[in-house]
Amino acid sequence: MPARQVLPGRRPSATKAVKAVKAVRAATSVKTVRAQGRKRPAPRPGGPAGRGPLAGLRRTQWQLRKAWDRPLTAYYLIFGSSLLITVLGLVMVYSASMIKALQLGLGDAYFFKKQFLAALIGAGLLLIASRMPVKLHRALSYPVLAGTLFLMALVQVPGMGVSINGNQNWISLGGPFMLQPSEFGKLALILWGADLLARKGEKGLLSQWKHLLVPLVPVTFLLLGLIMLGGDMGTAVILGAILFGLLWLAGAPTRMFAGVLAFAGVIVVLLIKTSPHRMDRLACIGATEPGKNDLCWQAVHGIYALASGGWFGSGLGASVEKWGQLPEAHTDFIFAITGEELGLAGTLSVLALFAALGYAGIRVAGRTEDPFVRYAAGGVTTWITAQAVINIGAVLGLLPIAGVPLPLFSYGGSALLPTMFAVGLLIAFAREEPAARAALAMRQPKNGRLRTGLRWKSMRRRVTRRPSGER
Repeated sequence: MPARQVLPGRRPSATKAVKAVKAVRAATSVKTVRAQGRKRPAPRPGGPAGRGPLAGLRRTQWQLRKAWDRPLTAYYLIFGSSLLITVLGLVMVYSASMIKALQLGLGDAYFFKKQFLAALIGAGLLLIASRMPVKLHRALSYPVLAGTLFLMALVQVPGMGVSINGNQNWISLGGPFMLQPSEFGKLALILWGADLLARKGEKGLLSQWKHLLVPLVPVTFLLLGLIMLGGDMGTAVILGAILFGLLWLAGAPTRMFAGVLAFAGVIVVLLIKTSPHRMDRLACIGATEPGKNDLCWQAVHGIYALASGGWFGSGLGASVEKWGQLPEAHTDFIFAITGEELGLAGTLSVLALFAALGYAGIRVAGRTEDPFVRYAAGGVTTWITAQAVINIGAVLGLLPIAGVPLPLFSYGGSALLPTMFAVGLLIAFAREEPAARAALAMRQPKNGRLRTGLRWKSMRRRVTRRPSGER
């Protein structure tokens, strides 16, 4: 059909032209759909669709799910949750330790200053670990293991080791500073074990049980033996949990896994049966009274502290149990003081932060294609999660008191430094994901100017905003 001629000096109405185009398109689409016998395509299930009272809720849920699946979610969760746990731990260390410091004739901020100094050093270690490449982490695994074994052996040398609360696991660094090498043994086992399993996996040797267990299990038992010589049962349990986590990630068969677990269980039972002190701690599970000779004094007063906190606590610094009633208020039982001063809201916040950190670690381990990153991230997540569960379970009266601190939260520089380095490992691994690396690269300055004109629409396509608004 020939186009309509327009006489000079006359212009067709723009409104009529637009209406005509829309009418032709609508008629064409209807005829095409009817001719093909198809229905109109339904909206995508992934997007917010529909109307009604629940449309806004569905839209919000879809936006949250989209934000949760972003490539930098694990990176932000690890960094944010660990930072909040450390900062809140500093506040609670100051609140829980001021009475103890005054009773010892020290300033009220004595323990807080030492913990703050350790946090500063740990922040430097975290930054270094987060910026180190994966190859350098693997190269450091053997030196870290050898240095840790040497320091743990020095603890047992007469005149070198220092005994605290019946456990000889410390080395004096001069003045008020002490070092507990067994805390660094957790980090050493993770780095060395991850590198060992990764190298054997590359050669296809992990399908053989000999290569899966040797030398990983003997070296772990060597670390456990040095720790148990000092009497630290709690740290030995954490080290055993790390071993089982590495074996699980390496794909150990169920029979082998169950056999190693049963063997470790028999050893634990023997160690508990042969120690009256450990038997007394086991008998205090679920205790509501101090009992004979006040054997369950610490466990019961931990429950008293949590029970008196209520929903929102008695207020920061207003704890009663820290006035000499609750032993180790700023170390192993700092969670009880948190419940007393900040209430159920405070304790649930701490639990939520540890849950977020654990989820992010599992996400990093599950999405990577590098075997070393998978084993190391899984080992660090197992370490922090298992130690938090054991500490909190003891405070709640659900587990025996193991004498392990709450990671990143309790007082103790020897425990804080390797844990913050391990968190730096998780941050480095989260940055190494391909999608996260691409997202971070977009934020790097180019020629001295930030790339503010780039906007991510998806993981595959970039859209550039021009000054005129065109694309």
